[in-house]
Amino acid sequence: MTSAIRSLVIPVSDLDAAKQVYAAVLGEPHTDTPYYVGYNVDGFEVALAPGGETGAPVANVDVDDLDASVEALVAAGATVRDEPRQVAPGVRVAVLLDTDGNPIGLRGE
Repeated sequence: MTSAIRSLVIPVSDLDAAKQVYAAVLGEPHTDTPYYVGYNVDGFEVALAPGGETGAPVANVDVDDLDASVEALVAAGATVRDEPRQVAPGVRVAVLLDTDGNPIGLRGE
């Protein structure tokens, strides 16, 4: 597993309201769709994601092998919150919970 964290996904219940708030500090998004709004902050991706579980933002750790990373975290005591799923060509994500319920995002193939 690598230690590169290159994105933060912020779950939102009202995408239009959230876009107003985040545009005030991050500027205009590079991607603006009904299911994903993305901002590039000096090479770091900040994303607004509507429709999912709201609560804590999820920092995604970029990994080479998503399935192996999920297995390693589960073996270490984490639980799977969101099973691996395809979000873009060549990109899958998963969210696990540590032993205190904090989200750990993984992004890879």
